[in-house]
Amino acid sequence: MQPFDAHLVQRVVFGDGAVSQLGSLVKETGARRVLLISDMGIVQAGILHRAQDSLDKAKIEHADFKETEPNPESRQVERAAQFARDAGPFDLIAAVGGGSVMDCAKGVNFLLANGGTMRDYWGFGKANKPMLPSIGVPTTAGTGSEAQSYAIISDDETKRKMACGDPKARFHAVILDPSLVASAPRGVSAAAGIDAVSHALESYVSLRRNPLSQMYSREAWRLMEGSLETALAEPSNIQARAGTLLGAYCAGMGIELSMLGAAHAMANPLTARYRIAHGEAVALTLPHVMRYNRQTAGDLYDELAQAAGIDCSVEERFLKLRAAAQLPKRLRDRGIPSADLPDLAARAAEEWTANFNPHPVDSTSLRCLYEQAY
Repeated sequence: MQPFDAHLVQRVVFGDGAVSQLGSLVKETGARRVLLISDMGIVQAGILHRAQDSLDKAKIEHADFKETEPNPESRQVERAAQFARDAGPFDLIAAVGGGSVMDCAKGVNFLLANGGTMRDYWGFGKANKPMLPSIGVPTTAGTGSEAQSYAIISDDETKRKMACGDPKARFHAVILDPSLVASAPRGVSAAAGIDAVSHALESYVSLRRNPLSQMYSREAWRLMEGSLETALAEPSNIQARAGTLLGAYCAGMGIELSMLGAAHAMANPLTARYRIAHGEAVALTLPHVMRYNRQTAGDLYDELAQAAGIDCSVEERFLKLRAAAQLPKRLRDRGIPSADLPDLAARAAEEWTANFNPHPVDSTSLRCLYEQAY
C-alpha cells in the first residue's frame, strides 16, 4: 500500500436546513465577531439572509463582504482583506457560497493573519502565523473547496491560477445543507457537478493516490454518478441534491489527500485566458485525458466502473453525464482559435497538476490532447 500522512480534523454538519446551525457552531468557538464572505448571487437567492439570521439569533456580530466574483483574482482578495481590516477585528471567518467564495475566504485569511500578497503563499505551508478559525457553507456541489486546505487564486497580472495551501487555511467546520444547492441555476449546477465528477476521476488515478484518498474518490464517484442526472432533471429533489453535495465534499477530500492530473492542467489555461467556467473547461478536456491514461490507469478506471455498478466504461459514463449537463463537447464550440493550441499546451505543461497525471505528459502530448478536444 502507498504510504500517506493525512490531517483529517474537520467537523462536518450535514442535513437539510443545517445552515440554521451556523450561529451555534460559531458560538462554540467563542467567537463574537464574524467576517461573513459571500457574493451577490447568494444575496439575491435569499441564502445569505438564512446565514445572517442564524448568526443574529446567536447574538453574533457580523460584517458582510458580498462582492466576491467568479474565479477570484489576487486583486479582489486583497480588496476583501482591506474591507475586513476596516470593519474588523474579527474572531472568525464564515464563507457562504460556491467555490469562488470559499477560495476568497481562505485567501483573505492568509492576508489578514500573515500580511503580504497572495503571491507570497503560492505553494504550500508558507503561512508562518496562526490564522483565524473558519467555517465553510457551500452553496454549489462542485469544487469541494470546503474540504481542502488550498485557495485557488488567479494572479491578476499573469492570469495564472495560484494554488495557495496551508493546513491552517482549511475550514475548521463545514455545513453541508442540500437545500442551499437546490436554488442554484441549472447551468451552475451542471458545470459544478461535472467539476466534482472530474475531481473524483482524476484524484482516483493520480500518482499521489493512496488507500485513504481513493476511498473518498471512489465514494465521490459513486455518489455523483448516481445523483447528478436526477439533480439536474429534478432541481427540487433534495435526496439527489444531497448526493451531489456529499459527493462533491468527498471529491474535495480525495484531492486534499492526493492530487489531480492533466485534465485540470489543460482546463486552467482555458479558464484563465477565455474565462470559460472551470467545470465546462474540464468537461472539454477530461474525456481525452482518460483515453490517454488508459495506457497506465485502465485497471483503475475499471475499478470505478465496478464500484458504481455500471455496464459501460467510466469514459462512456462520463460522456453521458456531460450530455445530461448540456455542456459543450469541443473547444471550437467555445470559439477558441486553433492557432492558440500550441500556447495552451505550453501553459498546461507548466501547471502543477500535470506532474501527477498517471501517464506522463509534456507540451507535445498536451498539444495532441488539445487537438483531440478541438
